[in-house]
Amino acid sequence: MGKACDCCGKAPQMGNSITTRGKAKYLGGVGTKITGITKRQFKPNLQRVRVTVRGANKTVRVCTQCLRSGAVTKLVRAAPFKLPTTEAVKAKGEKPKAEKPKTAKAKTAAKS
Repeated sequence: MGKACDCCGKAPQMGNSITTRGKAKYLGGVGTKITGITKRQFKPNLQRVRVTVRGANKTVRVCTQCLRSGAVTKLVRAAPFKLPTTEAVKAKGEKPKAEKPKTAKAKTAAKS
């Protein structure tokens, strides 16, 4: 199916579109009236997502509820850049970088 979620199978559903006219009673009117009912289609919010399935990357159409719930995890193309932490620096045996020396004004202010 083209318009169905590949994960949960959610597909378009039929429903009614209701047209009304008039002013609501709580706003001082005589109430709203239904002037027409027509058929309409409620479509799932499908997104194209690249996913790793059994070691192969492929594009699937998945509804947003499956993405938000974690039923499908997106493909990570490249690991994001991370700054080295102090624990990682200590493990390598390097000294962490020292802070910049304070200016003369800051030194005198700290003494007094």
